[in-house]
Amino acid sequence: MEGHCLCGAISVKVNDSELFSGHRRGHLCHCRNCRRAAGGIFGTNLAIEASKVEITGKESLKEYMDRDTTSGTPMARCFCEHCGTPIQSVTPVMGGKVVLKLGVFERVPEPEWEAFAVRRQIWEKPLEGCIQYKLLGGPGKEQL
Repeated sequence: MEGHCLCGAISVKVNDSELFSGHRRGHLCHCRNCRRAAGGIFGTNLAIEASKVEITGKESLKEYMDRDTTSGTPMARCFCEHCGTPIQSVTPVMGGKVVLKLGVFERVPEPEWEAFAVRRQIWEKPLEGCIQYKLLGGPGKEQL
């Protein structure tokens, strides 16, 4: 899977043959900061091992350290310095993974889950087939 920012200064390549193997991957996040960073009603993300990601044009990658997150965990939000396109987020709680912003790719895997689903807009419906997490998503977390 390959993509790039709006101006083309940064390219992202994901080396994972399982991305479109039929198993859902990725997630939607309805927390206030993901909405703001995405400029939409939710963020579209893929948490993946950093070793599977190649970023070219890193000299154009800038970082904003978001310390006022809903989860309370600081997150480095990385974006293109020229066009402002969100590229990835990095947080210590993800270990060796990065959170790629799926808006840079033409084709994306079908989301597996939604995080902070209690913060969805009241007119917004749950995505069919997605696990709905009340707050943070992932195994062992509280579902709706």
